[in-house]
Amino acid sequence: MSEKGRDIVEKTAREWLTKRGVKLEDIADLVYQLQVKYYPDLTMDLCMKNVNRVLAKREVQNAILTGIQLDKLGEEGKLEQPLQGIIERDEGLYGVDEIVALSIVNVYGSIGFTNYGYIDKEKPGILKFLNDKNNGCHTFLDDIVGAIAAAASSRLAHSAEAVE
Repeated sequence: MSEKGRDIVEKTAREWLTKRGVKLEDIADLVYQLQVKYYPDLTMDLCMKNVNRVLAKREVQNAILTGIQLDKLGEEGKLEQPLQGIIERDEGLYGVDEIVALSIVNVYGSIGFTNYGYIDKEKPGILKFLNDKNNGCHTFLDDIVGAIAAAASSRLAHSAEAVE
């Protein structure tokens, strides 16, 4: 793929996040919540920098595009049963949404798993909004956003350890 093609994929992934109600600042806020107790001097600027670096990864962009497309099809009722119902209800035993999210978490190593597990369970900030069925179908997106925050947190932890 050409550089222009890569730029289009990243731009589209970022635009789709925004169109679905997710601001990058929302993700940076999740990173801050995950890491501030370990790095008391942590700034939102540093959290944003790490979120942007995660979003620059092709694997992450692909997960965003795939997950959001499936959420939109589910929201529009365009999937065949029984998948339509499974995605509409965000069934706990479905798990494919978490597998997509784990592909993002894997980009920055195993520390991301613990960050992701915690944030997926607690659902702080934007994740609470995305989990409210009144705000649309976000079966994949809530996990993807949590995974981006977990990966950015992992990247931050790796960077901080390198400095120490």
